[in-house]
Amino acid sequence: MQLLSVNIGQPEPIAAKDGQSGIFKRPTAQPVHIGRLGLAGDHIQDTKHHGGPDQAVYVYTQPDYEHWAALLGTELAAGTFGENLLISELESASLPIGTQLRVGAALLEITSARIPCGTLAARMDDPKFVKTFRRVRRPGFYARVLEEGAVSAGDAVTLERQLAGDAPSVLDTFEFFYAKAPTRPQMERLLSAPIHHKMRSELETLLAKL
Repeated sequence: MQLLSVNIGQPEPIAAKDGQSGIFKRPTAQPVHIGRLGLAGDHIQDTKHHGGPDQAVYVYTQPDYEHWAALLGTELAAGTFGENLLISELESASLPIGTQLRVGAALLEITSARIPCGTLAARMDDPKFVKTFRRVRRPGFYARVLEEGAVSAGDAVTLERQLAGDAPSVLDTFEFFYAKAPTRPQMERLLSAPIHHKMRSELETLLAKL
């Protein structure tokens, strides 16, 4: 596998929320350091819902882009979905939570799916895009940084660890967000994986109420 693109963004006007967003990511040819809180030089506007140690890096994949290109009838530039890293070959939805990826000098661990919001719809200039993204079920994934390091387009990407068996997948975390009445076994299964802390806190609260 290969790192096809490293994308960073700066605040730009957008017709959503407070009028600015860092979702407009653009490829850079320069090496970029990935630290515990994300990529050097990358802007996160909505720090309440994005960023932090467990959502430090957003990753999308070439097979997912190819699916969108076929669906929308047009090629999409790297960074369109606001991803920091674009990786070849992988499909995001089926990857188990806790999968570790060596990307250049950095080591990442998958924590959850990306959940679409109004900022993404505004970015795509389509008020219905949140529902479309939900229906397509190719969310990409967030990752925490286990080892900091520099990455560049063209770097090799390798699977360092992938949980087997009944480990919950990226898609499972995506579907949980939309579940109206998740069961105890479903929640306990998610809690068995290294999901991001916001989801863990929510699950623990829900379980305590049962």
